[in-house]
Amino acid sequence: MKKQRRHCLYCGGEITKKSEDGVLRDFCPCCNSFFYNNPLPVVSSILDSAREILLVKRDRAPFKGQWCLPTGFAEAGESIEDAALRELHEETGIKGRISRLLDVDSYKSRFYGDLLFLTFIVEQTGGKLAAGGDCAQTRFWPVNKLPPMAFPPNRRALDAYIKSKRDYWAIFDSIEHADKKKLRPGVAKNPLTRRLVNVILKNKEEIINQWMEDVVVNPTTVEYHSVENRTLYNICDKILSQITLWLGGLYDVNQIKSFYTKLGRERKKGDFKISEVLSSLSLIRKHIWTFALAQDALQKNLELYMTFELQRRMTIFFDLATFYLTRGYEEK
Repeated sequence: MKKQRRHCLYCGGEITKKSEDGVLRDFCPCCNSFFYNNPLPVVSSILDSAREILLVKRDRAPFKGQWCLPTGFAEAGESIEDAALRELHEETGIKGRISRLLDVDSYKSRFYGDLLFLTFIVEQTGGKLAAGGDCAQTRFWPVNKLPPMAFPPNRRALDAYIKSKRDYWAIFDSIEHADKKKLRPGVAKNPLTRRLVNVILKNKEEIINQWMEDVVVNPTTVEYHSVENRTLYNICDKILSQITLWLGGLYDVNQIKSFYTKLGRERKKGDFKISEVLSSLSLIRKHIWTFALAQDALQKNLELYMTFELQRRMTIFFDLATFYLTRGYEEK
């Protein structure tokens, strides 16, 4: 429990209570002076290395034996940023630089009273990992396996950090694994992939109708002008289904090869010109992309990334489809 002030710091007289601006404060009648109990500034650092967060295990009260971010009080005469970097180095051996202020949070401690937690995101610039100060241990924890935090402001700051990075990590995963034959399950289930798939599934009917209206009048697809609507619908529906499976990691290169090589042979037997077959395929990509733009998909930064990734992944799909369709058409 935090100790209460009993005597004046200046004259040693007994402290009483007196109201000032509607707040009951410590007061010295002899000095006619008020004493203010302002929140103490506490600094914490989030150091992220490959989605693992650096934590320290406390070696003294309060919360001895529990984990927290590198955390400590700011000292008089140092900037709040210098305090964060000093505590990081003292407790973990790591030298760093401030990236940005992430969070400011109030917390009432029974040991220290009112505290003001300032949490910074930091980048490592040097040093060697080693527990120091009042820490029994220091280690990196995966973001999805973080232990209970000693201080609630640490937990709230980490939640805010992980939330701010979740879409970025999803984008990174999608880009990193898009060129492989099949996405690993974790990538196939990530939030960005689900959003990309939902863009197509939610608006499939409209995309198909726009493509059909185009393909039956487009001068580059004359041979499709007389094809029945039901057949055209099924063509586009099949390809959109393949794209969603491809984005979700459930459709690989071998399946694309098999389907479009066969399709190329069929279109050749049907006396379709290869240029018109390829044009009809490219029109599907055009209408998916046009639809994304029409839905104001570029208004926010995340939507810009999402739209870029959708176009990039579609390019891979359609390039593969075009290649194998042409190969099937050229087979004797």
